[in-house]
Amino acid sequence: MIVLIANLGSTSFKCKLYDCQDSDGDKSFDATATAAIDRIGLGNSAWAIKHGEKKLEGVADLDDHEQAIALVLKQFDEVGATQGEKVGAVGFKAVHGGPISGAVRVDDTVLAAMKEFSDVAPAHNPPYMAAMKAMERVLPGVPQVAAFETAFHSTIPLARQVYGTPYEWVEKGIRRYGFHGASNRYLAQRMAQLAPEAKKLITLHLGGSVSVSAINDGKSAATSMGMTPQAGPFHASRVGDFDTFAMLKLQAMGKSVDEIFNDLGKKGGMLGLSGVSSDTREVKEAADYGNKQAQLALDAFVEACRHYLGAYAVVLGGVDAVVFSAGIGQNAPWLREAICKDLEFLGIELDSVKNDVTTGNTETTISTGNCKTQVWVVPTDEEVVVAQQTVEVLGA
Repeated sequence: MIVLIANLGSTSFKCKLYDCQDSDGDKSFDATATAAIDRIGLGNSAWAIKHGEKKLEGVADLDDHEQAIALVLKQFDEVGATQGEKVGAVGFKAVHGGPISGAVRVDDTVLAAMKEFSDVAPAHNPPYMAAMKAMERVLPGVPQVAAFETAFHSTIPLARQVYGTPYEWVEKGIRRYGFHGASNRYLAQRMAQLAPEAKKLITLHLGGSVSVSAINDGKSAATSMGMTPQAGPFHASRVGDFDTFAMLKLQAMGKSVDEIFNDLGKKGGMLGLSGVSSDTREVKEAADYGNKQAQLALDAFVEACRHYLGAYAVVLGGVDAVVFSAGIGQNAPWLREAICKDLEFLGIELDSVKNDVTTGNTETTISTGNCKTQVWVVPTDEEVVVAQQTVEVLGA
């Protein structure tokens, strides 16, 4: 079966095509093609298709995601990615479904739940809902599956999910949900293959969006994100942990609630604190040239990550392995070194040579051979997890 896995933003559409085969009960998921389109609805949308050695790219005026999806499917046919076979299912790495968790068939109930929680996932839920409806128009009758990011963290004990709010708030869904579920599910699965003896994992998904999670024997035990993806260490342009009562002072300074939330969500994080960029590479370059504000942002980010690493060592009662992943985690040796500095008391000791040369999609251990706690760099693969969940749901 050909399965299309969609990953999108308000003006972008990315997807990966999988050929899913079942041989005597053993399922294989081979990625056969990828596509990416940006500037949807903004004019001059650049698109690129890759299938094996074949690459196509161009520019088109695409008004919406429906036109983008139609273009991608046409180009997949052009390069022979579908091999004459129709797409049999579509999977979405969906973000927030509130009480609906796990991987589920997309229907009116699912769309209603996503709409209800759009106010706490405004950058994710609306474009995904629009794409699901568009996909139905482009591929009528083809089943769609939403694999919600919150599902992996459903095993976290309730005492670590609730805030100190009136209990009736908890009953209405105000609690920590956690995100980056597909990434953490993949890292847990992959580490079970790479280091099966390592049961207690702390994962650091460090990219434009950031989270730290504790995983015990393949199950989530704690995670830094909360009711929304805002919590935890700060992100590229999102605030991360923040005392909500500080808003009272900001209002007294003349800022409206809308302005405050816009600043926290789009002008905060690495961008806001450094005053340089949301791109950690550019902030590091500025810091190396003596920009003290940029250095402060980097130092604060390291402290936030170390805070959660230490907390989750307590949650797990020790650590067998620390796993770095995502764009920054895979490509910033200096950051991995800073986060792991002076943690010998946790059994963590980096091999500086291995760490310094590990970037890109390299999958390797970067700890010394005799330290108690392994340290790994493992590129994540969220799409294959969603493909697995999609096939599982449809098989059920």
